[in-house]
Amino acid sequence: MSFTLPRYFLRFHLSFTSRTASTRAKNNHGYLFLAPKANTTKFTTASIPGDKPQKLSAEELLVVVGGGAAGVYGAIRAKTVASNLNVLVIEKGKLLSKVKISGGGRCNVTNGHCADNLVRYHYPRGNKELRGSFFNVHGPTDTMSWFVDKGVDLKTEDDGRVFPVSNNSSSVIDCLLSEAKCRGVSLQTEKLVTSASASASGKFLLKIEKRTLKSVELVEAYYLLIASGSSQQGHNLAVQLGHSIVDPVPSLFTFKIEDAQLVELSGVTFSKVIVKLKLENVQRNIPQLTQVGPMLVTHWGLSGPAILRLSAWGARYLYSSGYKGKLIVDFVPDLHVEDLKSMLSQQKNRFLKQKVLNSCPMELQLVKRFWKYILDREGLVGDTLWASVSNSSIVSIANLLKHCTFEVKGKGQFKDEFVTAGGVPLSEIHLNTMESRIQPNLYFAGEVLNVDGVTGGFNFQNAWSGGYIAGSTIGRLAAGNANLVGAP
Repeated sequence: MSFTLPRYFLRFHLSFTSRTASTRAKNNHGYLFLAPKANTTKFTTASIPGDKPQKLSAEELLVVVGGGAAGVYGAIRAKTVASNLNVLVIEKGKLLSKVKISGGGRCNVTNGHCADNLVRYHYPRGNKELRGSFFNVHGPTDTMSWFVDKGVDLKTEDDGRVFPVSNNSSSVIDCLLSEAKCRGVSLQTEKLVTSASASASGKFLLKIEKRTLKSVELVEAYYLLIASGSSQQGHNLAVQLGHSIVDPVPSLFTFKIEDAQLVELSGVTFSKVIVKLKLENVQRNIPQLTQVGPMLVTHWGLSGPAILRLSAWGARYLYSSGYKGKLIVDFVPDLHVEDLKSMLSQQKNRFLKQKVLNSCPMELQLVKRFWKYILDREGLVGDTLWASVSNSSIVSIANLLKHCTFEVKGKGQFKDEFVTAGGVPLSEIHLNTMESRIQPNLYFAGEVLNVDGVTGGFNFQNAWSGGYIAGSTIGRLAAGNANLVGAP
């Protein structure tokens, strides 16, 4: 579609209604979308709370691309700092959709076991760059305080994950949408920002298409916050405005293991294992390719926090290796291999006439199905008695429990919570303001940047922190502009 961009003006319609002392006054400001001549001009009204009517200028419009955690949080923060600012959030789908499904529908808000100055260690992409003030400005404790202050009671589970006490993501969603409405943020869905350019005056000219109708709207804004997650939309807009993109690849995924016997263990969990990833294209030692934590056997392979963390740190290495490699698992990480051998030898001597399958050492706390899997891999059938187990077999069983190797044949997607490694390079962003180093008044927050965290609430914390910093910066600039406009 081609069209000529008409000269653009923002027109504001002001109205003021006096209320009682207990009710705040409210200004209604309409900002104009100009459409191509073939379509009808459309108006959208945003309600802006305030103590008195203010004359607004074209500079006081912020458009946020993306109605996820970073976008909505940033919009609320900008409007909180500058009530004079018009804030419009454009979302191509449903608002806060990833918030809704996070944590199995409970919403893993953040992680409560990490001090704000230590959070950065949980980001495979961004851990070096985020060593500054990023999380000190607005970290996990600030996030939790914000939601609690807004009426969302939170709880911290044993592994540090923070959830609403309701165990329902709707508590978080309702809080954010209610606060956005209260502040006067305009939220529009089923719309896609398809192009962005900066005019000679420094303002942004945006082309917005409605997904359900073949209509196009144009809007001019002084501030632009791109918080569109890993969507191609945000990457395209960033490139149009002069930024580069680190090619996105999947992060946080499960491992596909081709092992017919392992499939029979689907549902078996291990509270603590050590997993180590070996890839042909990675010869040097990378400490993060060894992880400790819970693991789950699924019908397609292996999952759980330890595997997901491993997939995040190894995301780019796994991508370049075609998601093929060797996974070495230590199922009894708290036991030295020599102690394990001694334990198995003692078990043999105590239960010579018992079947090995029915007599697993209790100290190992292994479920019978998994014990059978280990014995099968060693070639010991179910009727074998301990008396028939050779010392070499005991050594082999111990080594297998400490160094059990699996062939990784591919990846699975971690439910619907798809996270990517890649996006706008952090070197192109001022992390203390979230403003672009390339284009003034352009801001980024959330997963559109080349930042991704491990499982446990860290990706949301990146969104809250980035959105808060960007919103604060934009709000301060807008509030300063309003003071200049109102000065004699």
